[in-house]
Parts: sequence; C-alpha cells; structure tokens
Amino acid sequence: MSPRRLSNILHVDDDDSIREIVKVALERLGGFLVSSVPSGEEALCAARERVPDLVLLDVMMPGMDGPATLQALRKDPLTQDVPVVFLTAKAMRKDVTELERLGAEGVIGKPFRARELVEALNLVWQAHLERQGG
Repeated sequence: MSPRRLSNILHVDDDDSIREIVKVALERLGGFLVSSVPSGEEALCAARERVPDLVLLDVMMPGMDGPATLQALRKDPLTQDVPVVFLTAKAMRKDVTELERLGAEGVIGKPFRARELVEALNLVWQAHLERQGG
C-alpha cells in the first residue's frame, strides 16, 4: 500500500491577503484542500471539526499567537499528532530553534515562493509519515 498523500491543510494567519495567496498556491500547485482561518482560537475549533493532515501556522497573531495555538493543538488528543509547520516572517535561526523546540515540524520564511511552499510541505509530510511508521 502506498503512503497516504497529504491532502487536507488547515492554514492559520490573521492577514487576509496571505490566507488568499497561500490557499490559491496550495490548491492550484499542490492539489491540496485548504481551510483557512484568521485566528488561533478559530484554528482549534476548525481542527476539532475536521482534523487536518497538517497545520500551517503564522507566529504573530493577535489574541492566541502561533506558539500558543501549537501548544493547544498538542494538548488535544484529536490533534496532538498533526504536524505543524510555521509560515512566518520571524525566521531568524533563534526563532526557528525555539519553534522547533515547541514541536514545529518545519518553519518556512515569508516571503515564500509558491512552488517551494508546496515542496516543503510535502517533505514535512513524508518525514511525518516515516516517523509514524508508514
């Protein structure tokens, strides 16, 4: 049996234009189904309603920021094993190290190239499947 393909992505970003650009890029270039929400609180609800294959998460958001959202996802049995990738302008090495320490499976800097975003998410997904044993 071939490994399961990445298909359902939850994207969380408070910037409307970034959500639209990411959605179009991931759906057109990657063939993914993308759900987009503007806040960490809404991400938690959306992830419980339909558990995504992967969460693409901004760091700096009003209210519940990205790291707090990641910690909440990890505490929920439904979402604790869902890989989380940060898409952020805060991609300095020390920031990346801290996000990885919190449990991020990847950090992608803004600005990004659409094709590279798709490729990076597929690589994270493959590594996730290997860690899960298939």
